[in-house]
Amino acid sequence: MASTRDTLAQIDEQLAESMGVRSSRGPVRLSPAPRPQDIGRRPTAGFGRIDIGMVVPDAQQPRTEFSPEAIERLAASIREQGQLTPIRVRWSGELGKWLIIAGERRWRATKHAGLPTIECYFHEQELTSSQVLEQQLIENLLREDLKPVEEARAFTELMKMNAWTGKQVAAALCIPASKVSRSLALLRLPEDVQCQVDEGQISARTAYELSRLPDSSERTTLVNEAASGELTHTQAAQAVRQRRSRNQRLRGRTQAPGVRLTFQADDNWQVVVRCPQPGTYHHVQQALQTALEEVRHRIANNVQFL
Repeated sequence: MASTRDTLAQIDEQLAESMGVRSSRGPVRLSPAPRPQDIGRRPTAGFGRIDIGMVVPDAQQPRTEFSPEAIERLAASIREQGQLTPIRVRWSGELGKWLIIAGERRWRATKHAGLPTIECYFHEQELTSSQVLEQQLIENLLREDLKPVEEARAFTELMKMNAWTGKQVAAALCIPASKVSRSLALLRLPEDVQCQVDEGQISARTAYELSRLPDSSERTTLVNEAASGELTHTQAAQAVRQRRSRNQRLRGRTQAPGVRLTFQADDNWQVVVRCPQPGTYHHVQQALQTALEEVRHRIANNVQFL
């Protein structure tokens, strides 16, 4: 008469099937008679190893540049330690291959290491272009891998795909709305200045301040000073405020304001909202919210009064 262990061994495949284990999907295989190390674990489908030639990058990935030195260092680590984290992929019927959702740097390093296969999590549910971009953005934001202008362009693409506002993008990605609005402001700068930002010659914080200056000749002067190291972020912010204040005074002499509202606060503080065009209280509310985000940013960065 067969023992209980022999009986379990005979029906192991059927029990495993009923528990959700697939021999062709995922390395995790739990015994029907749990061992101590299996208690509390759950079989997870979707993980596996595949020929690296069956995996290709996503052309719409927001990150477009990868440091060769960083790829070489990661390749050396993968050769020595193995691939510690699977990449995430989705199937493309058009290409007949798996497209990378997250992990292109690991894929490049694995190829560079000369390995024939790569560990993947196969995302089999259908994803929209917007959902894929959201996941790629979240991955890159968590790792801080995106360059500032790459990030801004990815935010813009999400807004176009979903007809979203900047605040909706921020809510979807769980980031501050001010981060999105300040990032989008970089796209108002000329292409050459955007390149300087992505190359690290000018910090994104300083570039945001410069984007608030409408006069191109004045902005060019400050850009050159910032790129050469003559102008710090605080000095750039102060210079922009001075120029904007002067320009507003000059415009006020020749143009009567369309709206001017004064709100009395505590301790003799007043908040004045002005606009040369007619507006509504909704516009006033938007202006005050934008101003409040800017004040919080300056407090966080220890920007001093003039």
